[in-house]
Formats: sequence, structure tokens, C-alpha cells
Amino acid sequence: MIVMSKNTGESPESIIEKAAKYFGEGGLGLREVERGRLCISFEGGGGYVTISYEASNQGKDAAVDVQTREWDFHAKEFLATL
Repeated sequence: MIVMSKNTGESPESIIEKAAKYFGEGGLGLREVERGRLCISFEGGGGYVTISYEASNQGKDAAVDVQTREWDFHAKEFLATL
């Protein structure tokens, strides 16, 4: 398991939608198992990916956290797109 984080100025809706396209059926084909306003999770290929959005107290950049097992390379690539 690995946990990564990146700051972004994007909205939570944008992050969740990008994650769904990247990891879900239209992208890597992982099965979406949970979706909320600030998080989304996928399973498949013997691993999982969970992306969560944490707003900043200062109203500026927010943190996007990615927790993954077996999908490390793709999680890093996803964060690079933000």
C-alpha cells in the first residue's frame, strides 16, 4: 500500500470526475465501489485505488490524497495530470 498527495486548485467535482474517467470503465477498467462528494474508490486487478479531496482551511489549494495497492504507477500518473 502507498499513500500519495498533491495540492491542487481544482474543485472536488472535477477531481472525482477525472478519477472516474481515468480509473473507471472508460479508462483502466477498475470497478467503482464507492463515490461520495469528496472521495471515490475503485477495485480490480488484485488491488484498489481510493482518491479523497481535503479542502484547505485557507481557501486556497486543496489536497488530493491517493491510497493504492497494486496501482502505484497509475496513481502517480493520475496525480501528475492535476
